[in-house]
Amino acid sequence: METIAVDRAGAVLTITLQRPDRLNALDVASMKALKEAILVASLDRSIRAVVLTGAGKAFCAGGDVAVMDEFRTRGELPDLFHALTGEMEAGIRELLTMPKPVVASLPGVAAGGGLSLALAADWRIASEAAVLVPAFPTLGAVPDGGLTYFLPHYLGIGRAQELLFQNARLPAARARELGLVHEVVPPADLAERTRERARELAEGPTFAFGETKRLVHSAFHESAESQMALERRAATEAARRPELSEGIVAFREKRAPKFPPP
Repeated sequence: METIAVDRAGAVLTITLQRPDRLNALDVASMKALKEAILVASLDRSIRAVVLTGAGKAFCAGGDVAVMDEFRTRGELPDLFHALTGEMEAGIRELLTMPKPVVASLPGVAAGGGLSLALAADWRIASEAAVLVPAFPTLGAVPDGGLTYFLPHYLGIGRAQELLFQNARLPAARARELGLVHEVVPPADLAERTRERARELAEGPTFAFGETKRLVHSAFHESAESQMALERRAATEAARRPELSEGIVAFREKRAPKFPPP
């Protein structure tokens, strides 16, 4: 059985983790397949928005503990973690640098590396049944997939410490209060709302979204002066693109813009 399903509807590509019997837990093969699907989506300019979700009742439970145990019994657990975190790192990097918006759709638990995947997206929509949990302390493992980057930046160091050291379980409503998800919807509405939001983003100014995404992340390590310089260069480049011309004309004509592909 394929561990990743890919489906396209117009300019929106949906990547679905396909191990529902394992709560979409990741082993090296499935993480590698996910990374490759993300890379293809990133490079295809006709794709203007990407949805990342999980089959069944979970988004992703993180690393597959059954596989970990197999490697542990063979004395090869460090080899597994080196390979798995390497594939995870590469996949997260592609999500962060993809020049188009990514929507994470969370039907249920996002734990461990699954939480990292969700936080790497640009927009997160959670079912009311979803739960966010670090999970790493349960195993005595160290967070990976950028979790120690995302949580301090989204929440501040104090809140990040609270979540990581208490292994706090955040129901969807609390995650929304903290800003870790952007929308919470009834389970029956999740698929349709995800499609709707992805279509909205796909119809938006893709180049401008990509540059905005890059600038948001660079703000964490740039000074105000250098960040403004990056903004100036991006704004000037955007002025060379047909998106901005269309936006200006549409504004003047008092109509909704129809942004062309980047």
